[in-house]
Amino acid sequence: MPGSPALVDDETLAYYIGRPASTIRRWRAEGRIAQYGSGRGNVLYDVREFVAAERDEWTGEVLKTGGIPELMPDYRKAA
Repeated sequence: MPGSPALVDDETLAYYIGRPASTIRRWRAEGRIAQYGSGRGNVLYDVREFVAAERDEWTGEVLKTGGIPELMPDYRKAA
Protein backbone atom coordinates (compact mmCIF):
# COMPACT_ATOMS: atom_id res chain seq x y z
CA MET A 1 0.00 0.00 0.00
CA PRO A 2 1.43 3.36 -0.92
CA GLY A 3 1.91 6.07 1.65
CA SER A 4 2.74 5.84 5.28
CA PRO A 5 0.94 3.37 7.55
CA ALA A 6 -1.99 4.44 9.74
CA LEU A 7 -0.89 2.79 12.99
CA VAL A 8 -3.23 1.95 15.88
CA ASP A 9 -3.04 -0.22 19.00
CA ASP A 10 -4.89 -3.52 19.41
CA GLU A 11 -7.84 -2.07 21.35
CA THR A 12 -8.50 0.60 18.70
CA LEU A 13 -8.18 -1.98 15.94
CA ALA A 14 -10.54 -4.31 17.82
CA TYR A 15 -13.23 -1.62 17.79
CA TYR A 16 -12.57 -0.85 14.11
CA ILE A 17 -13.07 -4.47 13.00
CA GLY A 18 -15.66 -5.41 15.64
CA ARG A 19 -13.70 -8.29 17.12
CA PRO A 20 -11.97 -8.87 20.48
CA ALA A 21 -8.39 -7.64 20.94
CA SER A 22 -7.47 -11.24 21.81
CA THR A 23 -8.35 -12.23 18.24
CA ILE A 24 -5.93 -9.63 16.90
CA ARG A 25 -3.18 -10.88 19.19
CA ARG A 26 -3.88 -14.48 18.08
CA TRP A 27 -3.69 -13.48 14.40
CA ARG A 28 -0.38 -11.79 15.15
CA ALA A 29 0.98 -14.91 16.90
CA GLU A 30 -0.15 -17.05 13.94
CA GLY A 31 1.69 -14.72 11.54
CA ARG A 32 -1.48 -13.68 9.70
CA ILE A 33 -0.99 -9.94 10.24
CA ALA A 34 1.95 -7.55 10.33
CA GLN A 35 2.94 -5.72 13.47
CA TYR A 36 4.92 -2.54 13.89
CA GLY A 37 7.07 -2.34 17.02
CA SER A 38 7.60 -4.97 19.69
CA GLY A 39 7.25 -5.46 23.41
CA ARG A 40 4.34 -5.07 25.75
CA GLY A 41 2.28 -1.99 24.91
CA ASN A 42 4.47 -1.03 21.95
CA VAL A 43 2.89 -3.13 19.18
CA LEU A 44 0.87 -1.27 16.56
CA TYR A 45 -1.02 -2.34 13.45
CA ASP A 46 -1.73 -0.63 10.11
CA VAL A 47 -5.49 -0.15 10.08
CA ARG A 48 -5.47 0.04 6.27
CA GLU A 49 -4.67 -3.71 6.13
CA PHE A 50 -8.06 -4.56 7.69
CA VAL A 51 -11.71 -4.52 6.68
CA ALA A 52 -13.87 -2.32 8.92
CA ALA A 53 -16.89 -3.71 10.73
CA GLU A 54 -20.30 -2.54 9.57
CA ARG A 55 -22.02 -0.70 12.44
CA ASP A 56 -25.46 0.77 13.05
CA GLU A 57 -25.08 4.52 12.58
CA TRP A 58 -27.22 5.34 15.63
CA THR A 59 -26.23 2.72 18.18
CA GLY A 60 -22.74 1.73 17.01
CA GLU A 61 -23.76 -1.93 17.32
CA VAL A 62 -21.78 -4.27 15.08
CA LEU A 63 -23.95 -5.49 12.20
CA LYS A 64 -21.18 -7.39 10.40
CA THR A 65 -17.69 -8.00 11.74
CA GLY A 66 -14.65 -6.99 9.76
CA GLY A 67 -11.24 -8.58 9.81
CA ILE A 68 -8.51 -9.49 7.38
CA PRO A 69 -9.33 -10.08 3.71
CA GLU A 70 -7.83 -13.60 3.62
CA LEU A 71 -10.42 -14.77 6.16
CA MET A 72 -13.34 -13.06 4.42
CA PRO A 73 -14.12 -14.96 1.19
CA ASP A 74 -16.99 -12.63 0.26
CA TYR A 75 -14.86 -9.50 0.62
CA ARG A 76 -13.85 -7.82 -2.62
CA LYS A 77 -11.35 -4.99 -2.53
CA ALA A 78 -12.43 -1.92 -4.47
CA ALA A 79 -10.44 -1.53 -7.66
